[in-house]
Amino acid sequence: MMKTKIFCDIADYKTIKIYNKKSLVNGFTTNPSLMRLAGAKNYKKYCLKLLMVCKKKPISFEVFADNKREILNQAYKINKWGKNVYVKIPVVNSKGLFMGSVIKELSNKGIKLNITAVYTFEQVKKIFQCLNKKTKSIISIFAGRMSDKGKDPVPIFKKSISLTKRNANVEILWASTREAYNYIQAKQIRCNIITMPPKIINQINEFGKSFNSLTLDTVKGFLKDSKKSKFKI
Repeated sequence: MMKTKIFCDIADYKTIKIYNKKSLVNGFTTNPSLMRLAGAKNYKKYCLKLLMVCKKKPISFEVFADNKREILNQAYKINKWGKNVYVKIPVVNSKGLFMGSVIKELSNKGIKLNITAVYTFEQVKKIFQCLNKKTKSIISIFAGRMSDKGKDPVPIFKKSISLTKRNANVEILWASTREAYNYIQAKQIRCNIITMPPKIINQINEFGKSFNSLTLDTVKGFLKDSKKSKFKI
């Protein structure tokens, strides 16, 4: 069965240093929000610092410009930071304009892209048409945010994977992972990549635990907390 690669969704330097050594982790994804959370002050300097520890595994750095000219300008600069860098481009800008011409230009120049904030199969089709199939690319579909709004992401993934499966350079990524079981779902539909925070990656190591031991762990946890609280009835 095809392996679903695990990427770690984090921008914290110390965490990337630890998870870069784990064989379970195949790469990393970041975004401006995670960068801010990690305390990055100078975007370029911070990214280069991350690349000092993550030298071979793919890592995505996102542009934060909002017009096509500036997005292209930032993308060309980010691309030069490392051979393992994927330039993250939003499918649309803040005005809702599709970034097709940007995707096409960068992809034709051989720049590895991670197209982000994707929510529909129509968006996937439009992106796919713009990509140079000789250039490595990732299309990130935001499963978790979709399911948060009561929408089932799986049908969109199935159609997208079917569309791209004959093109080895174009990979579909399960983004905004909410729980460890999403990894099983991603594997079942043969999704290329799933990105998840460290906490969920750690939970995957617990896979295979019996229901009996889960019951015992849960009961022991409740008992421990009730004793700490010195509850009386």
